[in-house]
Parts: sequence; structure tokens; C-alpha cells
Amino acid sequence: MQEIAKADPNDVFTDIGNQLGVLMDAHDEISKLFLKEQIEAKQVYKGEESIGKRALRRILINSRLDAIWAEVREMMVYKAPPELGALWGKFDEMRQKIVAEQEVAHAEELRLAQIASWRRRKRIAEIRAKAMWVSAVVFVVIWAVGIMWLTTRSAMMRTSLGH
Repeated sequence: MQEIAKADPNDVFTDIGNQLGVLMDAHDEISKLFLKEQIEAKQVYKGEESIGKRALRRILINSRLDAIWAEVREMMVYKAPPELGALWGKFDEMRQKIVAEQEVAHAEELRLAQIASWRRRKRIAEIRAKAMWVSAVVFVVIWAVGIMWLTTRSAMMRTSLGH
């Protein structure tokens, strides 16, 4: 970052942002992988890997996340030009604000997904109930037609035998 400070001052923010952005993107990708591992851990595992191997992978992912975070902090605190001021403090404050906003957004998304899931289950239950009623009515109609047919046939047999 010190070389950037010697370059055109107008490009300093853009270059620093690009360099740090690459690290942030890597951090986000690894975070997504870690989140995926956590979600999968709460489901029945049917794969071939041992629990130990999966635990080790999660530890390594978490270690890499910590290393990237330390590298970003170091770059912002020690390698950023003084003109940028307390870059880490500003960044951390904004990141916490965005994280809080995202938590609210995720909670709302989860709530909407749960409502949609409940409505879907309710609709399926209604369809099943209607299908059961239709099946029962069809069964009763077929049974009644069968009884009438048998009664009619029996009556015809009795009249044909009586003549």
C-alpha cells in the first residue's frame, strides 16, 4: 500500500479498495464455505468422510478466515497511507452496521420463507383432504351403483325363474 501512496492521490482510494476488496471477496467465499459446513453438520450425514476429517476441515476453514481478517486489519492499520486516517475503525464500524442490516434482512427472509412453507403445507393438506372426500364420494357412488346393479340383476333372475 505504501507504493500506492506515492502514486496519484486520486487513485489511492480506488487501488486500496481493489486490493482490500480481493481479500474481502476471499473472506466472503471462505465464510460461505464455513456456513455450508455448519448447515450440513446439522443434517444427517450420509457421506464417506469421518467426523474427525470434517471437524479438521472446519478448523482449517476457520483458521483461514482468521488469517485473512488479520491480514486485512494489518493492511488497513499499518500499511495504509496516513491520509486515510483510521481506515480500520471506519471500516469496522461500517461492516458492523452492514452485518446488523443483513441480520435483519436474513431474519425477514427466513420469516417469509417459513410463511411460504406453512402456506404450502396447508395447501397440500387441503388438497389431500379434498382428495379424500372425492375418493370417499366416488367409493360410495360405485358401491351404491354396484348394490343397485346386484339388486336389479337379482330381481331379474327371480322374475326370469318365476316365469
